[in-house]
Amino acid sequence: MLPGVGVVLEEQVEAGRSPAFTMDNPEDANVAATMGFSGFGKKARTFDLEAMFEQTRRTAVERSRKTFEAREKEVEEKPQTSPAPRTAASDAGRRKERESSSSDSDDSSDDQLIGPPAPGSSSEPPDDEMIGPPLPPGYKDSDEDDDEDDGDDDSPIKRIPDSHEITLQHGTKTVSALGLDPSGARLVTGSYDYDVKFWDFAGMDGSLQAFRSHQPCECHQIKSLQYSITGDVILVVAGNSQAKVLDRDGFPVMECVKGDQYIVDMANTKGHTAMLNGGCWHPKIKEEFLTCSNDGTVRTWDVANEKKHKGIFKPRSAQGKRVIPTCATYSRDGKLIAAGCQDGSIQIWDRNMSVHTKFHCRQAHAPSTDTSCVAFSYGGTVIATRGGDDTLKTWDMRNFKKPIHMASGLPNYFPVTDCCFSPDDKLLVTGISIKKGEGNGKLVFYDMVDFKKVYEIAVTDASVVRCLWHPKLNQIMVGTGNGLAKVYYDPIKSQRGAKLCVVKTKRKARQAETLTQDYIITPHALPMFREPRQRSTRKQLEKDRLDPLKSHKPEPPVAGPGRGGRVGTHGGTLSSFIVKNIALDKTDDSNPREAILRHAKDAADNPYWVAPAYSTTQPQAVFAEVDSEEDEPDNEPEWKKRKI
Repeated sequence: MLPGVGVVLEEQVEAGRSPAFTMDNPEDANVAATMGFSGFGKKARTFDLEAMFEQTRRTAVERSRKTFEAREKEVEEKPQTSPAPRTAASDAGRRKERESSSSDSDDSSDDQLIGPPAPGSSSEPPDDEMIGPPLPPGYKDSDEDDDEDDGDDDSPIKRIPDSHEITLQHGTKTVSALGLDPSGARLVTGSYDYDVKFWDFAGMDGSLQAFRSHQPCECHQIKSLQYSITGDVILVVAGNSQAKVLDRDGFPVMECVKGDQYIVDMANTKGHTAMLNGGCWHPKIKEEFLTCSNDGTVRTWDVANEKKHKGIFKPRSAQGKRVIPTCATYSRDGKLIAAGCQDGSIQIWDRNMSVHTKFHCRQAHAPSTDTSCVAFSYGGTVIATRGGDDTLKTWDMRNFKKPIHMASGLPNYFPVTDCCFSPDDKLLVTGISIKKGEGNGKLVFYDMVDFKKVYEIAVTDASVVRCLWHPKLNQIMVGTGNGLAKVYYDPIKSQRGAKLCVVKTKRKARQAETLTQDYIITPHALPMFREPRQRSTRKQLEKDRLDPLKSHKPEPPVAGPGRGGRVGTHGGTLSSFIVKNIALDKTDDSNPREAILRHAKDAADNPYWVAPAYSTTQPQAVFAEVDSEEDEPDNEPEWKKRKI
């Protein structure tokens, strides 16, 4: 029921004019007793609601106009004098006046406002009217402070959270990957030492130690780490050809399949066949991610299907040849895929159309240099690229032929050096690489309006490789070339994150938990398995003397050529023994016939091996006896004696 209708009905009830009910029967009497009014059975009155609402609106406007005119007259008649200093008595008097005026306004219905306030009127008390206890000396008005803060916030430099910092020691090699979950509770770092470390800001104390260290890709350098949009899984891109997906605690969820490297057309193989260069998650679809590789392809994957890629994009040069994508990313809305290629070009595809590029710029950076990063602004219309030619450029999606701004002289020695936008898109941040012993690596900030360097942070005496500005925490994470991961924050402008762990003191090690010596306990070391110890050594020696094995005297080493089947000391093998015996044999076997016939007489006198076997069947040899003098052998050959 509308409010106006309810008021009119109450007035009708008070006047005794009620809707159609009758009191002829006792049931109507019960209804009257329950509802609190009588007069049933009369004809209901009809009302014009629109007319009633219009009359109410006119009345409210008229009353508001009268009240506004009365207040204007009071302001004009009031003398323009400076307000008296505030005291407790004056404050009490003002409170009494306000109470009396409020009671008077409650009594008088003419001064009461009905409906919204008139334009130009304010419900706040005048500036000269103080409310509450007196202010302490030296206190500034909150409105003035707000105005000053607003003036400071107009400068983008004041919004950089760099007043405090913490240092996380990852290792000794370059921190090449940083990942922070969407809520900002956990940080994950990857390095050239193959390790991936997990940091929990809420669980860390002042010692700043990682709660887990893991090598997900064995002996491959970590290239990229990123949490999904829900923060439940992590994409790990390393130097191998297979990307991995881990859960929040570092346990594997899926691993992409490896393609067939003998297939020429990369679209016909199921996965990458060469080293990966980068990867990232889809900003809207939590199961989809992309990877780019040295095989010249950018592939999209689905976490639920690890056997085959979801889509494939093949960058091409101006001549139609294959080029290697060195970095790739999604746009903020997930509709576009951008890749920086080794020939210096930036190529952008529609996610649903993988054949032709939607935007491309062939001479974005110098050819044969690795474009290390492509980043979209939060607005989605500006792209920032970090080139291997020591430049940083910004591009407009609506005019992609020429860069909007360009900054040069920014050394880049790493293929994973990245850049990022501030959460309000007013600043662009990147890191500078340096050689060892040539100064400090810096984090530089550029204004997006005129692209001038407005601020810089000297991070450490090594190159600045990775940078990440989290929009929710308002904290900046930096990865350096000497194994450090630094977090910059401001106690006032930043939220949670590093602020949670710096307030905690280091935990002291309990004496009960520290062991001076590591004890290895095996089942057989228990007392029930131990052999009984002999209390007297003399009894043990007597028992050993009776044991034939323990009391056996070992044989001395063999001297000479050996005997009894034992080889001499000059060699432990059969070949050395044979060689030694051959060398010691002094007999002359230069005439083999004489050496064989030497034993002929012994064999004839005492046949043992061959002759007894054929004694019964062997015929007797019959030789002709000739005189040696008469029949001397003729030394002349037979063919000479023949006559031709």
